Amino acid sequence: MIYALDSNIISYMFKGDADIKLRYRQAIEGGNDVVIPPIVFYEVQRGLLAGRLNKRLVEFDELCQNALNVDFDMLVWQRAAQISALLYQQGRPIEDADILIAAYCVVNGFTLVTNNARHFERVDGLKIVNWK
Repeated sequence: MIYALDSNIISYMFKGDADIKLRYRQAIEGGNDVVIPPIVFYEVQRGLLAGRLNKRLVEFDELCQNALNVDFDMLVWQRAAQISALLYQQGRPIEDADILIAAYCVVNGFTLVTNNARHFERVDGLKIVNWK
């Protein structure tokens, strides 16, 4: 299985959340892979740079070096547009960043690890787990 980490899960890891760190370690030791979606990379990197959190930047760089690197492709952008349009039509929109994360996971078959499952459950076909 390939787990895609949402920014809130990475934040919990940085704050030393023992449960999240344990679940991450168990996932890796169990032969699973981890990916950082490009939008999550942007969100986390932006926050760390803005806060001048240099120690955390080093930790984040190490986390990213141990993660798979899978970029967005046209299928992700197309799926994101479809998700956005459908949620808008249903009167249940979510933020663009979350739509892009969801589309990235759906297209690539990744399981999203998030503490915002209620929000992401609106997206059909998205596999979600909450390590919190």
